[in-house]
Amino acid sequence: MVADPQQAARMLQAALQPFDDALRSPAQAQEALLHRLLQGYAQTGYGARHGAAQIDTLADYRRAFPVATYEDYEPSIRQVMAGDEDLLLTEEPVGWAITRGSTGPDSKFIPMTRTDLAMRVSAGRAVMNYVRSTRRYDVFAGVNLNLNFPSVVGTVHAGGRELEYGYSSGIYTRRVSAATPVRSLPTQDEIDALGGGKTARDWEARFELAYERCRGQNVTLVGGVAPTALRFARYLRRAHDVYPKSLWRTQVMTLGSVAGINTRYQPALTALYGPAAIREIYGATEGMFGQQMDERRAWVPNYDLYFFEVETRAGIKMLHEMRPGELGSLVVSTLILPRYKIGDLILALQPPYHRCIGRDRWWTPLSYAWGELASLNLGRL
Repeated sequence: MVADPQQAARMLQAALQPFDDALRSPAQAQEALLHRLLQGYAQTGYGARHGAAQIDTLADYRRAFPVATYEDYEPSIRQVMAGDEDLLLTEEPVGWAITRGSTGPDSKFIPMTRTDLAMRVSAGRAVMNYVRSTRRYDVFAGVNLNLNFPSVVGTVHAGGRELEYGYSSGIYTRRVSAATPVRSLPTQDEIDALGGGKTARDWEARFELAYERCRGQNVTLVGGVAPTALRFARYLRRAHDVYPKSLWRTQVMTLGSVAGINTRYQPALTALYGPAAIREIYGATEGMFGQQMDERRAWVPNYDLYFFEVETRAGIKMLHEMRPGELGSLVVSTLILPRYKIGDLILALQPPYHRCIGRDRWWTPLSYAWGELASLNLGRL
């Protein structure tokens, strides 16, 4: 059932208030967040080693904590896996997330805690902003077509223990979807029951499950990885001679994991799913960093949840200090990883809008420029 519109509007306003406040004053929000993060870091071995308890200013933070890549953190992460959890964590991990391999030949392992997972509810801000602006509260009466990856792929033996690991999107959905008013089908448990395989046959089994569970349902929302959404639609055409737009009247698609969702991917998504609103999610295995908040085709940072810096040609600066048109390599401080260099190249647009244009490689700006030209977007929001 659709909630009372006034009650739903109040719920959305309360949920989005921290996001709204941080956007109005990003410098103040980031300063306050840094102090909260430092309090947590001071309770870990890594933070104590770098003097987190004695840090008062951003300049002190930058002097004490080096920018670090996954390779820099990997020995500490392996120690955490072996049982030395206090080295990086202030609470025990509730899951271990792996990357899908887009950042290199080997998957990265990232611990996820209860507080960390609660922060990932921020991915729902894309839908919340859509509903707040359109007043389409009937989105909440429908079903979310769940195209996320498995939350359990396998186990790893570390420190005398067997630890389950899986993909962050699946772990997120499995742990915190109960906090949102939209019902997801298939459930994450149903997806996990099919196993963690990555072959074409494994994905066809997941797609068939999604088709069977959502056929005849009121699918108002599609969530997941953009290329997977396209693969699912093409599977339906091949296996059942239908397109998603023939089955459902989807209102909004919240998609992530690749650059160019609103430009390069948009024509195919619209052709297959119909005229649904597309809302980009910008996140990684390490966290949910931002989301599209309106029709402008770019994401907006969660300044209240993550501390953002960028390495630019002019040196290191805060994300909110970037000039329109400026490029930088993103450095994020999360609850677990201080000053973590994600490896993504960020383009600043009209504040507060940003785009991730791809991995931090020399050819990425050239590839982005070609894509903008080919799609006739030409840098427009």
